Amino acid sequence: MRSRLKVFSGSSNPTLAESVCRQLGLSLGKALVTRFSDGEIRVEIGENVRGVDAYVVQSTCRPVNDHLMELLLMVDALKRASAARINAVIPYYGYGRRDQKDKPRVPITAKMVANLLTAAGVDRVVSCSLHAGQIQGFFRLPVDDIPGQCFFMAEFGRSVRPESIVVAPDAAGVARARLLAEKLGLPLAIIHHERETGQRDPVVVGDVRGKFVIIYDDMVDTGTKVCTAAQAVMAHGAREAMAVCVHGVLSKGSVERIEGAPLRRLVVTDTIPLGEKAARSSKIETVSVAPLLAKVMEHIHRDESVSRLFP
Repeated sequence: MRSRLKVFSGSSNPTLAESVCRQLGLSLGKALVTRFSDGEIRVEIGENVRGVDAYVVQSTCRPVNDHLMELLLMVDALKRASAARINAVIPYYGYGRRDQKDKPRVPITAKMVANLLTAAGVDRVVSCSLHAGQIQGFFRLPVDDIPGQCFFMAEFGRSVRPESIVVAPDAAGVARARLLAEKLGLPLAIIHHERETGQRDPVVVGDVRGKFVIIYDDMVDTGTKVCTAAQAVMAHGAREAMAVCVHGVLSKGSVERIEGAPLRRLVVTDTIPLGEKAARSSKIETVSVAPLLAKVMEHIHRDESVSRLFP
């Protein structure tokens, strides 16, 4: 049955795709992804896929538009080559931050991308820690969203102490942090930002004095949020602060900001490849999503329960 499963990769994260294939005991599927002279993306599937269960591993990270277009073209190529089922494995779902119309005249980009993937011919989506759970409802097809904390259980087993506490860096991340705190049996604190009153210093809701703080979020982009949270908890008497974020977007200037913050370390996954500066940083560590991602793909292929894989 495994012979009917094939894994392909775009150019966003081939190292992760190869790691997944090693976990599955497969070779990465043959696919050509290049550019024409005018910048148009050229995609060719280099092997027979008729009747196979095809998985395209592609994070829609920087450059987001190119990687999204690669994914759409690979799906279309597999569809036209008569693949039986096409699964888009999107470890990092780009454009996911705009998941509601929070002000007039703005797009809901997470929904728009869902429409594009559906129109291209995707049969199922697998992702890691979507920015908001409601994004699953934007699709009219099955979506498996792997909870972010599942990738860090071994890390938490090493670093969590009786004096540890989970901290949500803002109000939007409370539900995510509360779930982790319940899983680990730890208390929860929240960083509250009084933007409307003009108060500059964030308020720490909860007792972090003498605690080992775990700042938990789904992504770290500019680094401002986790660094501000680290400064706030240390100012309120925390003994130590570390940050755990699923997606290491790490835009320009973020590594320098993290290096200068009172963070002992930042742990991210490999859903997005680390840039050169981040890879050299003494504070930034990576755990791989490949083992769990491979198990999820295998369970989907065998029509077995996926949720039972999540501790």
